[in-house]
Order: sequence, then structure tokens, then C-alpha cells
Amino acid sequence: MARNEVKTDSWVRDLLKVANIPFAEQGGGTKELDEAFKTASKALSGKAGYPDFCAVVKDFVFVFENKADIDKHCKLDSKNCIDLENADSVKNYAVNGAIHYGKHLAKHTNHKKIIAIAVSGNEKRHKITPYFINENGFVTKDLKDLEDFIVFSEDNIEEYYTKEILKEQTNQEKTTEQLLKDAKELHEDLRNYGNLRDTEKPIVVSGILLALEEIKYKNFDLERLNTDKQKSDGIKIYEAIADNLKRANVRPEVKKDKLLSQFSIIKDTPKINETNSTLGKTPLKHYTEFLYKRIYQNIKYTQTSEDILGLFYSEFMKYGGGDGQTLGIILTPKHICELFCDLVELKPNDVVFDPCCGTAGFLIAAMHNMLSQVTDETQRQHIKENQLFGIEEKPDMFCIATTNMIVRGDGKSNLENKDFLKQNPFELQKDIAASIGMMNPPYSQGSKANPNLYEIAFSEQLLDSLTKGAKAIVIIPQSAVTGKSKEEKAIKANILKKHTLEGVITCNKNTFYGVGTNPCIAIFTAWIPHHKDKICKFINYEDDGFEVQKHKGLVETIHAKDKKAHLLKVWRDEMEAESKFCVKTTIEAEDEWLHSFYYFNDEIPKYEDFDKTMADYLTFEFNMITHGRGYLFGLEGDDDR
Repeated sequence: MARNEVKTDSWVRDLLKVANIPFAEQGGGTKELDEAFKTASKALSGKAGYPDFCAVVKDFVFVFENKADIDKHCKLDSKNCIDLENADSVKNYAVNGAIHYGKHLAKHTNHKKIIAIAVSGNEKRHKITPYFINENGFVTKDLKDLEDFIVFSEDNIEEYYTKEILKEQTNQEKTTEQLLKDAKELHEDLRNYGNLRDTEKPIVVSGILLALEEIKYKNFDLERLNTDKQKSDGIKIYEAIADNLKRANVRPEVKKDKLLSQFSIIKDTPKINETNSTLGKTPLKHYTEFLYKRIYQNIKYTQTSEDILGLFYSEFMKYGGGDGQTLGIILTPKHICELFCDLVELKPNDVVFDPCCGTAGFLIAAMHNMLSQVTDETQRQHIKENQLFGIEEKPDMFCIATTNMIVRGDGKSNLENKDFLKQNPFELQKDIAASIGMMNPPYSQGSKANPNLYEIAFSEQLLDSLTKGAKAIVIIPQSAVTGKSKEEKAIKANILKKHTLEGVITCNKNTFYGVGTNPCIAIFTAWIPHHKDKICKFINYEDDGFEVQKHKGLVETIHAKDKKAHLLKVWRDEMEAESKFCVKTTIEAEDEWLHSFYYFNDEIPKYEDFDKTMADYLTFEFNMITHGRGYLFGLEGDDDR
């Protein structure tokens, strides 16, 4: 047992280091804490006693108690409460010991925010349970179990405290909520004052955002929008858009012409260019003032203006028809775009290609990820101008994606308005030389008559378009990797002949909330044939820390960071995990490439589990017999028919 305790301590020590939390072992690390521990014996004797680890982050104190055996996690008393009166319970159980130390510090120090953390088990199978203890010794018991200590780092602890302990909204959540309200209000105004169709609304908004970009160059002014009979408000905005596209270096000219043709509705739609009696101005001026005041006026208060614009823009489009479905696409949530970057371990020198880019969410996430890794301005400019490429077939979506990239400061939009499936993959491989491919292809378009439209076929086309050794990551329906049809099975086999499957991650069923698709993330390596002995990872990531909340949809909880950190460590082979989370195995083309297909329960049941199961069965059998249904168990004369 002592050897196992040492292993558990070593694992916990590593978790603290990964979270960048400074800690002390068998002590407090400060004079005040060390003094308090001189009377904190778990034997309740009033002598010295020390937790396994102690840490101070900002004004929070953490005490850790570790046990090697999960069975030693928590001991309850006869009233079903955590037993803190019995010395054996306090000494031998992680929860009891951790809370004992936490309450002792609350009584004998001036610290007002104490978090007691009970850890039991090992890296593969464990429980990590936190308890908040205030200065009065009151214990908060409804905190969720964790996978690591990421939420307690200096960057995350305040958010954890606000959301999980105080049960309040963070400033970011309040900002997001206000942006959602703004988006809804603008959506209503676009409909009520402009009679604009769902596909036209985001075009008008994106055009106005481009025009507002010209304010910083003194080339556009809201006062110019004055219902001039010689030049309408729409023409003035259109001209500012054209100037901004030139400034953004959008090439070739044919591409610029395609964009301007989409924005022509701004100058050619009479209703939004005529003075509205209710508004006392044109709807266009109203929309422009709205965006300027609600977005541009707030930019000076934040260092990530592109994120605010992007958040408002993406949230606004959801009101146009169920998260972009009216536009013929399923928008990829921001947290999935960011997860893609982490799973492929994006580097500053990577070239990223998205052949079905939609609103350019993957490219924007990749750009911000790579820029965060460099400080050299020349390298930053090179990333923006030469390392992000996309294709989008739909003209209106191509327009929106290009605007999105320009507004977020990419410097040069390397997007093309083409049909990806009609492109020669080897030409794309040569022209783009992408080292990373990211894609959310069109869903439910494939059939036996059109097998090239299956999601797995899009994945093969992407792989064929990348350089040797490049990583491809796609989010597709789970049905795409099960290979139900003969055609899909053939595509899967063909992929393995040329490329390597690294693994598949089963996602939260609500990832595309309201759409009704059960997605998964598949990761491949291009142009290296799949070896028969290759070990792939299949992960069940349905519990990702995101949950559906009434009137809000899919919402990130504080535990999303913890869940994501755990996923990445398992994916990168930095830790082992139970088979219920990750199965490592060889594969065949005809297999269903999902965790549920390969999963087996490797947890050895305990005698108590056997006893409980037998007791449940016997209770059920007795109940059936007494109700005259003994025939279910082959007993004669118990048929009550």
C-alpha cells in the first residue's frame, strides 16, 4: 500500500506541475500555514499534522489528501454525512482528511477561501473531489469531480470561484449575453425595417462591418449617411466596402468582383435606402449606427477586438435560421475549432487548408492559435498572408467567410469560390502545400447515386490534397465512420491504402445543438499507408463540459477546460485512461471506427458489486413470483392467465 501511495503522490505532483501551481509537500509553504498545521493532527490529538500537498494561488489556499485506493475516497457516518469525528475515518479516507485540514485552516488562519481536494486512485482510475471551505468552516459539497487541476491555475481560479462556488456569471459570460441580446435585436430590425431574407441579413451586416473598417482611415463617416438624393446611403456604404477590399489586398480582380456583386444588395435594395417614418432615417443608417455603437465603441476596452466582432457576427447568424442551416451549412462551434488546433498541435510554420470553409471558423481559430505562438512581426504577417487557405462553393458563404477573415485582421484573404470536389487534389497539394487540413463537410448529401458526396468521401479528397505527413482532422457524423453502405466501406478501405488513421473521438451529441447530428472527430496522417499493426485511439468525449441550458442552447461550463486538458493528455499519450474513455487497438477497414465498437469493460467487479447484483436479481424474482409471474423463471403453476 505504501508503494501505491508513493505512486499516487507522484501522479498528483505531476498534475500540479502541469497546471503550473506552486506547492509545498508535508507543509504549508508559508509561516501562517505551517504554524496552523502544528495542531492539525488527523488523529484529532491536537498535535502536528500535515496534508500531502498544500498550495497558495492568489488568495486561495489548497490542501490535498491522497489515497492509493478509490475505496478509501470517502467515509460517511451513520447519518450519511462525511465523518469528521472519528479519527480512523479522518486518517484513512481522502475526503475526510482533506476537509479536516481545510476546516482547521479556516479556524486557525486568516484565509477566507480554502479548497480541500481529495484524490484517490491512480492515473488510470481515480476520483478527484474538491470542497470549498469559507472562513467560518462552512463546506460547499456540490462541486463536481475533476480530472486534473487546470481549473485551479492562476489563469482559471477566479472563473472557477465565480461560476462554481458563487454560482454567478463571469464578466465574459455577461459580455456574451449582451452580445446575444444585440444580435437578436439587430436580427429583428433587419426583418422589420428591411424585409431582408435570411440569406441577405448576414451579407448586409458583413458589408457594413467592412465599411466601418474604413473609419480608421478617415474614409468613412456615419454622418455621410444622410439620405442624399444624389448618392444613397447604400451607395456610400458600397463604395467604402470596395475601398476596404482594395486595402485588404483581395485578389484576383474576378474574386473582388464576385464579392462586390454579393454586396450590391446594399445599394440595390430600395426599402433599406428609403427613410423609414418610425426610425426617422434609412434602415441602413440605423443598422450602421447600431453596429458602430454596440461593437466598435467597445473595441477600445479590449485587446481582442477580432474575437468580439467574430462572436457578435457568428451569434447573429444563428438567428437567420437555426445556426446557419438556412445558408446550407452547419456552423462549427468555436470550441471545436480551437480543439482542432490543439489536437493537431498546430505550429507557427504550418500551412492550414479548409476546403469547405463556411464562415472560415477553422481558419480564424488556426490564425489566432499560430499568432499566439510568435512575436516577430514579419512572421506574424507571413502567417496572415501566406499560411491560411480555404475553398467555399456557395457565393454568399464565400462572401461572408472573406469578410470574416478581413474583419479579424488576416491581411489577405486566400479564399476561393469553387467546388472542392471538382478540384484536382494533386494540383491543390502542389499549389497550397498544406501541412494541416481541417474540415466540416456538408452533411447528409451522399447516396449510392452520389457516393462522392458522402462525408467520408470529402475526407478522402482532403487527404489526397495534403502533403506527405500532413495531419487531417475532420468533424463528421458518426455514421460516416461506421461505413454502413458498400460505397462507404470501399472509401474507408481506399483511405487506409494511402493514408493512416490516428484515431476517432466521439463528441457530445449536442455539439451541433438543434441540428440532430451525432458527430465525431477523425484524425489522419496523409500519404503514409495504414500499417496493419498501427495502434489507433478511440475516445468517448461525450462528456466534454458543455451542456444545454434553457433559452441559451449549448453552454460551456467551467469543467470544459478540465475535460479538454484530460482529452489532450490521453490523445498525446501523456497519461493512461480507463477503457471506458479510451480504447487503443488495431483496426480493419470494415470496423466501425468508434469507441463504442471497440470498448470493453476492463474494470474487475468487486465482491460487493456481485452481492448487490445478486440481491437485486433475487428481489426482482421474488417480486415477480408474488405477482403470479413465476413462469418467467420456468416455474410451473405460476401463470395467472
